[in-house]
Amino acid sequence: MSDPETYHIQVLVEAQYVDSESEPARSRYVFAYTITIINQGTIPVRLLSRHWLITDSNGMTQEVRGDGVVGEQPYLEPGEGFRYTSGAVLDTPVGAMQGSYLMRADDGHEFTAPIKPFSLSDPKKLH
Repeated sequence: MSDPETYHIQVLVEAQYVDSESEPARSRYVFAYTITIINQGTIPVRLLSRHWLITDSNGMTQEVRGDGVVGEQPYLEPGEGFRYTSGAVLDTPVGAMQGSYLMRADDGHEFTAPIKPFSLSDPKKLH
């Protein structure tokens, strides 16, 4: 059993509605999200792949899997972070995302870094 502090990834999320790219009349709602990934463990790691579940308010879920993030597989020394911005398009003005990153530590150990659920919402649609 490994020490939980050896493999510890913090994932911070900021999401926002992109009014200028959305077309509510066509049920197209665009969201941007900025992710900060911080290696809080004691060993260097590489992000290998991502897995997202994106759900709109109608209950429709898109599953997204792929190598790396924004075309990169960032390598993080202990204490280092990587920040990127990406986006999602929904058919509804409110939704949510959650997922995980597959990481590989320098010792060969692979583990999953969870991404807690976060909201996507058009602020004009919320009171």
